Amino acid sequence: MIDARLAELADRLPNLRLLTAPADLEHYGRDWTRRWTPAPLAVALPSEVAEVQTIVRWANAHSVSLVPSGGRTGLSGGAVAARGELVLSLERMNRLLGFDAVDRTLSVQAGMTLHAVHDAAREQGLIYPVDFAARGSCSIGGNIATNAGGIRVIRYGNTREWIAGLTVVAGNGELLQLNRGLIKNSSGYDLRQLMIGSEGTLGVVVEATLRLTDPPPPSQVMLLALPSMDALMDVFALFRAQLHLQAFEFFTDTALRHVLEHGARRAIDGEHPYYVVTEFDADEAAQELALATFEQGVEHGWISDGVLAQSEAQAMALWRLREGITESLAPYKPYKNDISLRISALPAFLHEIQDLLGREYPHFDVVWFGHIGDGNLHINVLRPADMSEGDFIAQCEHVTRLLADTLQRHGGSISAEHGIGLVKRAYLGSTRSDAEISLMRGVRQVFDPKRILNPGKLFD
Repeated sequence: MIDARLAELADRLPNLRLLTAPADLEHYGRDWTRRWTPAPLAVALPSEVAEVQTIVRWANAHSVSLVPSGGRTGLSGGAVAARGELVLSLERMNRLLGFDAVDRTLSVQAGMTLHAVHDAAREQGLIYPVDFAARGSCSIGGNIATNAGGIRVIRYGNTREWIAGLTVVAGNGELLQLNRGLIKNSSGYDLRQLMIGSEGTLGVVVEATLRLTDPPPPSQVMLLALPSMDALMDVFALFRAQLHLQAFEFFTDTALRHVLEHGARRAIDGEHPYYVVTEFDADEAAQELALATFEQGVEHGWISDGVLAQSEAQAMALWRLREGITESLAPYKPYKNDISLRISALPAFLHEIQDLLGREYPHFDVVWFGHIGDGNLHINVLRPADMSEGDFIAQCEHVTRLLADTLQRHGGSISAEHGIGLVKRAYLGSTRSDAEISLMRGVRQVFDPKRILNPGKLFD
């Protein structure tokens, strides 16, 4: 070790895996944003909670900043290490710690992938219901750090609803056991909930106790083609009133084009501006009711065409049209906005923001998709081939300022489920008041007095 600080850490933890090779620094120092050049001091991969505590205490003693790291599938720069920080990767802490059949909880280390959690729950005849496309790569710790949502929030809510307890290493190295799996606990502040969505700025989540639930009833999947943006909310209201929805996702014709170019197969003939993938409980009367609901939508002029999956394979193919969007756009390194509004505020906002994006991005490829059933929209802007990356980012940030102002007027949030990170910290004030931000800074100071945890994220 050239750096004496790292040599001391290696002496303290002789079994710690510590990486300093350039390829490792680049790999672990970035997330899916790909905007910043990774420049970490090193990468530490502990395998035990005690090792995490020692690393945090070492970092305090030497004033070394830490970037907690999971699957690094985030889209806000929350896991970027570009200023000589030590990346604290939890990927080796990926073990299943236990299952409690009475409490119906699963205890896991923070580095366990969401997909592995799903498998572990299914082995017990139960499910962990939070789900999204990055399930094979993202970690539970990262999901907790951003309060991840996904495609089934309309039925099950965000990650927050499914965390029964947390084990956290605070910024001073102290170990905190938060809530301990209790259903009712009115003994003061719920610090567990404070940690959820804190983006690694208050502590390092090392273990989690997850609530499980019964598997949903058999479901059916339907793809709908819609003639207009206004029809989105009409169709959502119609289907929500008639069916027990598990998911209701929309995407545009532009998004569909990219997914088809990426290998997916078209399911509805013709060109349509908007599409919806919806999944709903399939009891004995569900298919007949779904078809009747579809016909009502057609009669009102809200639905142009549709297809009801007739097999599990076809259902997966329909879902791929929605879940394959992010992967299909990745080669373009899109500029992303992840926004949230009350569902009742969506119609007016959609019209206003469509005008804004059309005016400000006249020659850009803008890809919309999202969770219309919980008010979460994803806006992806692709860089024109003849524009430099610097000019592209500058133009996108100009538009994001306008978008943030619009969200503020409509009572929305600049971040629905990806966090603030580096990308959105300049716009936090559009969602939170000065008084709130001041209190958040104070909370951060209490948990991390030397400000070593994920500095520069959330706010400066």
